[in-house]
Amino acid sequence: MSAEIAKNLGPLAALAGIWEGDQGLDVSIIQSKKTETAYRERIVFEPLGPVRNGPQELYGLRYATTAWRLGEEDAFHEELGYWLWDAVQKQVLRCFMVPRGVLINAGGDAEADSTSFHLSAEVGSQTYGILSNKFLDASHKTMKYALDVHMHADGRFSYKEDTQLWIPADESVFHHTDQNTLTKQ
Repeated sequence: MSAEIAKNLGPLAALAGIWEGDQGLDVSIIQSKKTETAYRERIVFEPLGPVRNGPQELYGLRYATTAWRLGEEDAFHEELGYWLWDAVQKQVLRCFMVPRGVLINAGGDAEADSTSFHLSAEVGSQTYGILSNKFLDASHKTMKYALDVHMHADGRFSYKEDTQLWIPADESVFHHTDQNTLTKQ
């Protein structure tokens, strides 16, 4: 990674590289039943920047995540996207898509030296929002997304995600959660 990019990644700088963890726990709905799945995960963060939007200048990480149920070879989850740092606005952004037809643009406040931050998105927001395909919008509509990230002093990082799904058949909101602790490889 170039020194120019490294000095402009703010709180994302420590994430650059390849991370793996096998302490994951996914709580989701499978065939209308709450299910807990232990998983391992690999995340690749590649530095990029600057990205210029007129006077706005962003630096960030291109990323790819793959997750496997423990003991299985076929992945059960993948996503692609970007983690971005806007130093002037002091905003961390995470823009990503999953191959189920869901797009999320989440954001939150942070300082350049933050070791923890919170990102969120809501359906209908014009800035930090959520889009789903027609099927999911009607059956398991993603209403809110929240992510907490923590960089540990020992070099690991952990996250907790809460994706709130409106399920019309049950007239309820289900909290699909994921969490893991990863180590740099």
